[in-house]
Amino acid sequence: MRAVTGGVTVRSDVPDERPGGGEPSEPEERLRVSQALAAAAKGLDPGGVPEALCRACVALLPVSDASVSISGGAIVQATWCAGDPTAARLAEAQYTLGDGPCRSAVRQATTVLAADLTTAPDSGRRPVFAHEAITLGVRAVFSLPLGVGAAAVGTLDLYRHTPGGLSARDLRIALWTRDAVTFALMELHAGSRAAERAGEEGVASWLEASEAGHGEVYQAVGMVMVQLDLDPEQALDRMRARAFTQGRTVTEVARDVLARRLRFASERDVGSEGTRRRDAGGDGREDDR
Repeated sequence: MRAVTGGVTVRSDVPDERPGGGEPSEPEERLRVSQALAAAAKGLDPGGVPEALCRACVALLPVSDASVSISGGAIVQATWCAGDPTAARLAEAQYTLGDGPCRSAVRQATTVLAADLTTAPDSGRRPVFAHEAITLGVRAVFSLPLGVGAAAVGTLDLYRHTPGGLSARDLRIALWTRDAVTFALMELHAGSRAAERAGEEGVASWLEASEAGHGEVYQAVGMVMVQLDLDPEQALDRMRARAFTQGRTVTEVARDVLARRLRFASERDVGSEGTRRRDAGGDGREDDR
């Protein structure tokens, strides 16, 4: 079997189906998937393995593309890799909204399957996210938590342009790939820590990558905390609300905060002259009321 996606060719000597017809047994299927994932990651730097596994997963499943997101705590999420612009925008939309299958999968440490975002119950569970996804041409999203046990450190997110769920066979393949991505990230983390102990420079750990991916948001959250006297999650919620009402991403709002083009005003400041100031040469965005 040979499948091509994102410039990556995945091959396996174990056929998709037996010569006499019918699906292969689970051990045969697992061998085929293991061979495909091993071939995809062969010879790569550790930092590139998760992305390669992500691409291989798309080659193995009836999905349009995939992404891997990393969670570095309650208020930060970073996209490790995304197969195409739609996957990247879908991940950013969930981060901006603070909701979506990816967020639920991390919070609950369980697989979240939204097979048809155009109809209930999937459209009703997350109506705002469903609207954003449909606008991007996405009709189904599947999020699988990365991690061991109840400790989710991120998600493998799959999407498709047409509605429809994953078969039991497809879900098994997705879960096996999820396990491989989890192992790759944990090995990357362990390797980085070992290098640090030895005083050497190693590849960034998954947590460091997460922090780097949304460092601007972290900094902006700190500024909004001071401006509004809020805790981190409340400050991030205010930024998300501003991003949503303006049809932007939370990262774009964070850049405006850092550039002093946007200042959030507390209620006690409303009406004071200071809240009406605009940055010299600014773009006309007013303080938050």
